Amino acid sequence: MSRGTLAGGLIAALATVGLVTSSAAASGKPTGSGIPTNVDASQWHHNESEGAIAVNPTNPNNIVIVTNVDFPAAGMFEGVSFDSGKTWSRALIGNGDNLGDACCDPTLSFDSSGNLFMAYLLNVGATVPVAYSTDGGVTFTRIPDIAKPAGSASVTANERKGLFRFTDQPTITTGHGEVWVVFNAGGPIVATGTSTADFLAKKPLPPVVVVPGTNNCTYGDVAIGPTGAVMNVCTLTESGQGGGKLFVNVDPDGLGPQPFGSSRTFVVDTHVGGFDFIPPQPDRSIDAEPGLAWDRTGGPHNGRVYLVYTFEVQNESDNTDIFVRYSDDQGVTWSAPVRVNDDATKNSQFLPKISLDPTTGNLAVVWYDSRNDLGLGGTGDTDGVPNTDAQFWGAFSTDGGQTFTKNFQISAGTSNSRDAMNGIDYGDYTGLSFYGGIAHPVWADNSNSTGTNPDGTLHQLDDYTAAVSIAGR
Repeated sequence: MSRGTLAGGLIAALATVGLVTSSAAASGKPTGSGIPTNVDASQWHHNESEGAIAVNPTNPNNIVIVTNVDFPAAGMFEGVSFDSGKTWSRALIGNGDNLGDACCDPTLSFDSSGNLFMAYLLNVGATVPVAYSTDGGVTFTRIPDIAKPAGSASVTANERKGLFRFTDQPTITTGHGEVWVVFNAGGPIVATGTSTADFLAKKPLPPVVVVPGTNNCTYGDVAIGPTGAVMNVCTLTESGQGGGKLFVNVDPDGLGPQPFGSSRTFVVDTHVGGFDFIPPQPDRSIDAEPGLAWDRTGGPHNGRVYLVYTFEVQNESDNTDIFVRYSDDQGVTWSAPVRVNDDATKNSQFLPKISLDPTTGNLAVVWYDSRNDLGLGGTGDTDGVPNTDAQFWGAFSTDGGQTFTKNFQISAGTSNSRDAMNGIDYGDYTGLSFYGGIAHPVWADNSNSTGTNPDGTLHQLDDYTAAVSIAGR
């Protein structure tokens, strides 16, 4: 069966689970103390987490969210807004429609012409599906999946044997007329890229290439520079609580003939393993969750690439902080780290996301934050135990990542992931899209601060969002 339009999906949803379009007046409210209006974007029974969000640069009122669901077995939640996130059309996609039986890990990216690109994972099969939308996320067209290469000069026989034993956490990004996807392909990180024109012409993406030196490297990200160069970052290793070294690799000419460099560049040991358990994320654990943003604005920091990551001050201390570094030479050397969170506690900050505003070159960083959970009750504590609850916080940088603003709370309420009984807590990542001076994050939240979570307070997670203006910070 195929899904023709989001509206068609909504009709089916209305007939089965009663999804509706809601207004900001119904789903969000000003909260005072500088906290932006929170909007419960999903309002879906059961858990939603690991959300991706993208703002359309040709129409910034058009925002799209796609996120995991834990029920039903196949599908992803999609929310589409054409009024800057005030109201949302909601549907379940990838539930046996033209997108297949979707599992999870959605990733989104708008290009400068307003085309939306998406990758995700399937419930069955070790391919990575990719799709595009030319109508702001209302409908998607799926192109041939990314599959294990039959043979390639860049993939050895031994590498082919290890490839696609599983697939995990794809990331899709656009820029310079290119579309690139990276993901863990069963051991190494693999990458493939094509022109936006070929993608929109439904041509299969070229066979993946193994990014050199990334065996047992995972939780990666990808960014495209102003000349079309491509950078990948990943974390070595994917298991254990201690040690998590971040490495970057660069393809200097993107779609040109040069490959990813044969050597990787070490950036930092984060002390955060691939499965590092902390009190506010006790079941799923965290990784350093590195993220990239590359300045293509033509402004004073054009060509600067930024790296955000989680750093544990002392191994197994649960005192995790958010740091940013930058490079002006395509990752050969990196600046000293800048601590983004400004709290004086030893509580946990985790699952950061970074985004660069293409209209200004300014940066936004967001993350989960347990600074207000001292176990003494109050608005930051739901259970009387310190460092088990979390809020969502953020900061901006207007000087090329050298300093960050005073931190601000984004979530109006306090969440507890253990109460969600999600199995994966808040998930592996959050979402953020920054455009025109307004940052739009998406995070998993069970505080029910808006009163619109159908599962109630401190039960299952909904996906929340907000519009955070840099002008007010």
